[in-house]
Amino acid sequence: MSKLKATLLTPSIGAELTGLDLSTNVTQDDYDAIYAALIEHQVIFLRNQHILPEAHLNFAKSFGELEPPHPVYPQVQGYPQVVLLENGPDNPPDTDTWHTDETFKAHPPFASILYSQIIPPVGGDTLWASMIAAYAALPEGIKVDIDGMRAVHDMSDFRNNFTVGEPSGTATKLNEAHQQFGSAIHPLVKQHPVTGKPFLFVNPGFTIQVVGMTSAASRRLLNGLFDHMNQPEF
Repeated sequence: MSKLKATLLTPSIGAELTGLDLSTNVTQDDYDAIYAALIEHQVIFLRNQHILPEAHLNFAKSFGELEPPHPVYPQVQGYPQVVLLENGPDNPPDTDTWHTDETFKAHPPFASILYSQIIPPVGGDTLWASMIAAYAALPEGIKVDIDGMRAVHDMSDFRNNFTVGEPSGTATKLNEAHQQFGSAIHPLVKQHPVTGKPFLFVNPGFTIQVVGMTSAASRRLLNGLFDHMNQPEF
């Protein structure tokens, strides 16, 4: 039996887990308890952990099959499946928009694990929002309207990485990137694969067009959903 304890951080999302050191031998009961906490609270936090990349990967494997290396971000040397996010005054973050990781893929990751090694004394917070809570709070009429709708997701801001040095009128590297990344079409509302709870599956980082709508109508609908999602209670 795991001795893990979960403390809620908000009414809608998030819990801090205590009672476990990931650098020591973690039992299957511990992994099961962590997984159950993730499913219940959607995002979980374990403070003051000190792990090497091998332990990071082993922890990730407890949730399922590992994703291939990220197609854009650099990796930790010797560990291509561990992304390196390193920011500072001369290299500000480029992920400060709401997004669900890699929804331009047909099968986006089930979960992401962020191990913070160097953090500023103030600011620099990473924020999460519950799309389960956001969907539940939608007016019933809107739920009916968007039921069955689908949207196109593509690489969005990542396209900036492939436009540097491109002359006007051509986009060779960008076209090659589109071939590499492709696009994906996902429902606006999905059901959680474990709990079955419905949740919104659109995000301003990667969702660009509602299928079957004009660009103007799509923007109105998506921007309305984005504004709805961006509320403190979620």
